[in-house]
Amino acid sequence: MPIGPDGGLLPLRPPDGGDTERADAARNRRLLLAAAKDLIDNHGAAAVSMDAVARAAGVGKGTVFRRFGNRTGLMMALLDHSETEIQRAYMSGPPPLGPGAPPLTRLLAYGRARLKLTVDHLDILLEAGGASGEFIDHPVWAASNRHVQILLDQLGFTDQLDVTAIAVQAPLQASAVRHLREFVGLDLETITTQWERMVTALAAGAE
Repeated sequence: MPIGPDGGLLPLRPPDGGDTERADAARNRRLLLAAAKDLIDNHGAAAVSMDAVARAAGVGKGTVFRRFGNRTGLMMALLDHSETEIQRAYMSGPPPLGPGAPPLTRLLAYGRARLKLTVDHLDILLEAGGASGEFIDHPVWAASNRHVQILLDQLGFTDQLDVTAIAVQAPLQASAVRHLREFVGLDLETITTQWERMVTALAAGAE
């Protein structure tokens, strides 16, 4: 083990190509997630297969399997990436989702973004969330719920924020979206429009 100038032990250098391999792996991960997201945006989640993602990213199918194991692993990684992106957007991104817009505008923007994410990842959300498809005890829920509560407080909901926040977010959850799409027959645009009307009416009552 080499000795550093301060007398401490220095880590062994990785084998030749180690840094390049790590850089390639990170690049491939970004390419694959971007390709999977593009497939969802343009063709729906059903279009996301290991073969399709490999073709779209311009890599071999073996690379996809090495990075994610199987389609479920790929979808879970994409869900995690999407959650990171939406949190970054509402915490520090540009308005209307990020700071700088009026609270109602931000809340409506958040609902639209959350519904889109839920629809894009509906199957994996339902599977990961158990029978109900919900994440009430998950850190993702805690962060999102706090964000909604802050916006509701700014809108004048000074009492019963816990109840109101859950009522506002209930239609955005996976089990509710599945019911509205599969049993009621509503599309994403209709769900979004009706949710926005509900939230706007609630906000008007709080003024």
